[in-house]
Amino acid sequence: MALPVSQEQPEQQEQPVAEEGPQPSRTAPAPGRRRAWWARTGLAALSGLALALAFPPFDVWPLSILAVAALALLTRGRTARHGAWLGFALGVPFFVLLLSWLRPVGWDATVGLSLIEALFLALMGAGTALTSKLRGWPLWGALLWVTQEWMRDRLPFGGFPWGRLAFANTASPLTPLAALGGAPLVTFAVAGSGTLLAWAALSAARARRTDTDLPWRTAVGAVGALALVLVGYAVPVPTSADDTVKVALVQGNVDRPGMDFLGRPMEVLDNHATATEKLAADVAAGRVAKPDVVIWPENASDLDPFTDPAARARIDEAVKAVGVPTLVGALVDGPDEQHVQNEGIVWDPATGPGASYTKQHPVPFGEYVPFRQELSKVISRLQRVARDFYPGTHNGVMQLGPARIGDVICFEVAYDEIVRDAVNQGGRVIVVQTNNATYNNTGQTEQQLAMSRLRAVEHGRAVLIAATSGVSAVIAPDGSVQQRTGEMEQAVLNAVVPLRDGRTLADRVGAGPEWVLALGGVLACAFAATGAVRRRRDGRGAAEGEREVQHAV
Repeated sequence: MALPVSQEQPEQQEQPVAEEGPQPSRTAPAPGRRRAWWARTGLAALSGLALALAFPPFDVWPLSILAVAALALLTRGRTARHGAWLGFALGVPFFVLLLSWLRPVGWDATVGLSLIEALFLALMGAGTALTSKLRGWPLWGALLWVTQEWMRDRLPFGGFPWGRLAFANTASPLTPLAALGGAPLVTFAVAGSGTLLAWAALSAARARRTDTDLPWRTAVGAVGALALVLVGYAVPVPTSADDTVKVALVQGNVDRPGMDFLGRPMEVLDNHATATEKLAADVAAGRVAKPDVVIWPENASDLDPFTDPAARARIDEAVKAVGVPTLVGALVDGPDEQHVQNEGIVWDPATGPGASYTKQHPVPFGEYVPFRQELSKVISRLQRVARDFYPGTHNGVMQLGPARIGDVICFEVAYDEIVRDAVNQGGRVIVVQTNNATYNNTGQTEQQLAMSRLRAVEHGRAVLIAATSGVSAVIAPDGSVQQRTGEMEQAVLNAVVPLRDGRTLADRVGAGPEWVLALGGVLACAFAATGAVRRRRDGRGAAEGEREVQHAV
């Protein structure tokens, strides 16, 4: 990749500051500078709110492109410090609105997490401001959105991928790009469309202001932005089935959503067992076809069936009634008294429990408490997490009756590598066992459903979501939702879904595109920062030389 060219190069290079709209000079009165500063801050905050509206449950995906364009315009020609502030000003309202589903836990949790996540956008804002002084700045700005997500998906405590641009575009013309390079490529296309749109706007403004005839620059930017949006239509999404399987997804529901959704022991388990027995009665009466497999959600049993005889008997009773292998979500005792494991267990009607998958990525502060001894003293709510979840060490590929499934549990659907590994290791259909009962009717379930739609396209697999209280869904390999339940209802979804063996290009290249795009952003920042340091050093040297001449005279 060719290194970008600094603004110190030949005169024909564009001058970014000249392309901007009116801005206060360093000699302008202080009140004027303050007004301009607050105006930019306010526009950045409004852009953050607009970006949140691009995501479910609002789903106005074009706003994701406009928000990127707005940040590119606001940071154009700014200092790194000012760019960081603008990125932070965009990030805070964006995450507060996006993560408002955390309010059952507490608004302090929502705001605290939003501030942490917004720091990554502050870093991106600083980088965007730095690289805006380089040729090709729309490209570097788009790369930096991938860089920001690359960091945020991993840090801290294993990262929190919520709010990726790709997850606002799970049903847009850009979605098919996921089959080529996964979520990072979709993010890059969204960001590239936004930065090209910003370039087109700046070119049009400059042409009007200087009365020059440069319509081709505006046209190139606008056409380029549109081309990136529409290029997904040219990407084939494989959907042909090698085989099919009849599935039943059981949503047993909970009696009290919120922090105490589990209620009394056996309550949620009995709901799922009862719903399964109703399914068995419908099969016996000929009202529905007998499924090949049944899938229960995460936490369908809050009691360990390996140590609690009543829980084991109730599960066994329901599975024998329906008469087919059933994937049971259960909390299982960990390797010691301080830990518990979140598992999906294959339960056979004849032989009982068999293969199992343990959630690999427990949620920090929700399923385990980092620095428990210190933090529990000052945050009493953390004591509600009585035992830390012990992470699993292998993927969720298991044989469930005639289907080889790739199981992921709840928030794991947001992590590229966990889902990709399940597919690459032989999963023919993706199963998402989830429990969103704490967050029902907050928008969280819709956001997680959107992630599952992207995964279907990315991996060319049907995705089956089994949720305790909604939303359960059947998603085709092209990302379309074939069936879904509502929230807070007991329901069973019956469907015939494809089993596929082929892998998409995204499966084959893995994390390669993300690393290339993310490191491209890092290198652009490094080059821009080096150029800025050199210019400051040269400026100081010139000033000192002038003072020496004056002293000699």
